[in-house]
Amino acid sequence: MTVTEKTEQKRLCMILKVLALAAAVTMLSLYGVHDVALAVIMSPASASQAWDVYRGENKGREEATQEHKFVERPESSKVSVLQPTTCDIPPDRRFDCAPEKLISQEECQARGCCYVPVSGLDSATGQPWCFFPPSYSSYKMENLTATETGYSAQLTRDTPTFFPDDIMNLQLDVMFETEGRLRFSLKDPANKRFEVPLETPQPSIKAPSTLYSVQFSADPFGLVVVRKSNGRVLLNTTVAPLFYADQFLQISTSLPSGFISGLGEHLTPLILNVSWTKVTLWNRDMPPEPSANLYGSHPFYLVLEEGGLAHGVFLLNSNAMDVILQPSPAITWRTTGGILDFFIFLGPDPKSVVGQYLDVIGYPFMPPYWALGFHLCRWGYTSTAVTKEVVKNMTAAQFPLDVQWNDLDYTDARRDFTFDKDRFRDMPDMVRNFHHDGRRYVMIVDPGISSSSPLGSYKPYDEGLKQGVFILNATGQPLMGKVWPGPTAFPDFTNPHAQQWWYDMVKDFHDQVPFDGMWIDMNEPSNFVDGSLDGCPNNKFENPPYVPGVLGRSLKSHTICASSTQYLSSHYNLHNLYGLTEAIASHDALVRVRGKRPFVISRSTFASHGRYAGHWTGDIASTWEHLYYTIPAVLLFNLYGVPLVGADVCGFVGNTSEELCVRWTQLGAFYPFMRNHNDHGNRPQEPYAFSQGAQKAMRKALLLRYSLLPYLYTLFHKAHSAGDTVARPLYLEFPEDPNTWGIDRQLMWGAALLITPVLEAGKTTVSGYFPLGTWYNPIAGSTIHSKGQWVLLPAPLDTINVHIRAGYILPLQEPALTTAESRTKGMTLVVALTPEGMARGDLFWDDGEELLTFEKGDYTQILFLARNGMLVNEIVRLSSQVEGLLLQQVMILGVSSPPHQVLANGIPVADFSYRLDSKILDISLSLLMGEQFVITWS
Repeated sequence: MTVTEKTEQKRLCMILKVLALAAAVTMLSLYGVHDVALAVIMSPASASQAWDVYRGENKGREEATQEHKFVERPESSKVSVLQPTTCDIPPDRRFDCAPEKLISQEECQARGCCYVPVSGLDSATGQPWCFFPPSYSSYKMENLTATETGYSAQLTRDTPTFFPDDIMNLQLDVMFETEGRLRFSLKDPANKRFEVPLETPQPSIKAPSTLYSVQFSADPFGLVVVRKSNGRVLLNTTVAPLFYADQFLQISTSLPSGFISGLGEHLTPLILNVSWTKVTLWNRDMPPEPSANLYGSHPFYLVLEEGGLAHGVFLLNSNAMDVILQPSPAITWRTTGGILDFFIFLGPDPKSVVGQYLDVIGYPFMPPYWALGFHLCRWGYTSTAVTKEVVKNMTAAQFPLDVQWNDLDYTDARRDFTFDKDRFRDMPDMVRNFHHDGRRYVMIVDPGISSSSPLGSYKPYDEGLKQGVFILNATGQPLMGKVWPGPTAFPDFTNPHAQQWWYDMVKDFHDQVPFDGMWIDMNEPSNFVDGSLDGCPNNKFENPPYVPGVLGRSLKSHTICASSTQYLSSHYNLHNLYGLTEAIASHDALVRVRGKRPFVISRSTFASHGRYAGHWTGDIASTWEHLYYTIPAVLLFNLYGVPLVGADVCGFVGNTSEELCVRWTQLGAFYPFMRNHNDHGNRPQEPYAFSQGAQKAMRKALLLRYSLLPYLYTLFHKAHSAGDTVARPLYLEFPEDPNTWGIDRQLMWGAALLITPVLEAGKTTVSGYFPLGTWYNPIAGSTIHSKGQWVLLPAPLDTINVHIRAGYILPLQEPALTTAESRTKGMTLVVALTPEGMARGDLFWDDGEELLTFEKGDYTQILFLARNGMLVNEIVRLSSQVEGLLLQQVMILGVSSPPHQVLANGIPVADFSYRLDSKILDISLSLLMGEQFVITWS
């Protein structure tokens, strides 16, 4: 037999082994092993080689059979941890065996790992030199048992790892929660470890049918999740060993695609780079810059799959962590505490994935209507006189303004719940005057409570000390940091007494100044000294064996000591939850104090934040680069369940330019939350501060936003009631079009509006991608019939391109300078017909600020349907708030020929016009929105 023949015979044997393995698993399934494939004995080396051969022979096919890669090593095949059997692993599939530090070849091999230096350009990519061999010791699974919700098993480790305090025995629970949601957790059965106190659904029985199957490897332990519809492997944790030490937990899995979004908060494109990217989650006060850990932590990702499918994964863990992406593609989670508690969402499409994630973390709160108007702020409005002058100038220049804000300027010595009795002595009257004019008022509140005032002179600190609501240091005394007012203590919002104390402080201040919402800043928490004024102790919390890639290379950097004590646990476990817990306390306090829908905007966030508050993206720079980055930021926070999100219009750090501010205002008009905010010392950037031409362009953008508010408000209702997004990436609507996957220079509002902003200086055209379908620009009177293509659009300085998707009906309203006024104006329906003459839409309407209107049924909901030359409405629910609201215009896009007659409820309408060039039919009428109507054109 020739060498070639021997090679071919060996390859054939390998393939036959794999086919036999697949057949064995199939037989197990036939004989009642439901959704579970048990491990099959095969040596690690032969299994790996066999699968390399099998994948080579089947290049281009789906990974349907990959689900059967399960190995259990018999005793005779086990090798010493210090003797790797093979290091012939492709570079992209290597998993780091030295995550905590740089080590030498000798140290690497002493760990039983492979050492292959990376040279040239690859050395800067983060590709590991020291990596695990296939035979590296991991956990073994025993006693796999069916339960009412899924399966449970015990995991045991025989050999310690190179991290201290290994937990050698683990409890595995796998829960088939719903058809599209799987959950699995790994816990220490002997000792209770910290778990995030987030209320999640707790099904009592196993889902009767699922979109997924789950299989296990016994030795080494591994879990594989497969999409039933096509056999695609979504997770495969057998790719690298499991670590579960007291302060180092690591698990890796393959990914079916390199198109992954999420893992915020960072300055990042919509699609993450999987070429050895480290993503660090540890909330930090840091002006956004690439690769830095920023204000929030959202350990959730969404992966786009071939064929328009998608899945998502959420790790419910709040400890400091790194997430490593590598090009194989694969992902590694490294966290410094807590437990491993994963939710897997099967979609099957990306929109369903987001909804399933929000089913777990909670749907967003419903904002008051006025919150969707224009907000204006600056650090540097130094008095009530200056603040009032700003509002006066906005009105004189005919710019809409709903909410005026103040930064720290209003406070007395920068202390919370005070106002300067000199510069802001008439602050209460100022706010009442804003209310009289239909406007609202919001001011900044930081968590740090000044501790330097004379005893008995500053109630927030005196009462907080008395009630024991502050975070404690190692000696049991309130930890003292330093923020804007100087020495400060930090409230522990996990303490029930602190929540009541916070309400008392909010109420006391509201009794003086009747503010409408709270802007909670610096709540990572930020600290101007590392740890505390007294330093931090030298212990395992301050010096853990693994420190994620945080700025400053220390957990205490620019925040408080990780070892400080809170009511629920150590700050080491609770740090990433600090902003969330303050948002909850502020939300609840405002509900109790005002009896209206709360408005809270927070800088620091964690999973479930959107249930209580909105977010702004922090101290971004006034640059064109940061203008672009605000789009993926807004889109990602919508995926995280925080739809009320926006960036500082015109930027915060540094001086803006007139052109940049115009373009930013145009884009900002399509942030769900729109606020212009400026740093002290910068050039003014209020809309009225620029030339008349610039003002005209900004005014046009703001009035366009205000006209769209009924549609925007309806989108927020759908987010609140059904877990939808408000602003969304194109791939959420068009997942089957791979051209949309990486688009983050455009965004959509709901399913119907496509926004294509100018993001570069000096440009008067912009290129936008238009998915398959018909797209209307009613302002320009143009129509795009797209096959799925890029289109170069005219974009003079006064224009942002907004296109309406055929098949949708949008409710609009005549704009005004405040929402209090605009809500009384006449409404317009824009009907964007498909080539077949179809369109549909809806309107949600209530009083705009009362609590729980949807839950109590105190709202109006109207559906609109157009087909065959007819527009009708269906009143699903009716309330008094819609009384007197008039439909005054219908604009129908895509009417193929001039109509000879228009009827409204059977009565001829005399006032209509048709534009032959744009095929737009305009109808003027006066119909009550709260009554059924039929409009026909023929």
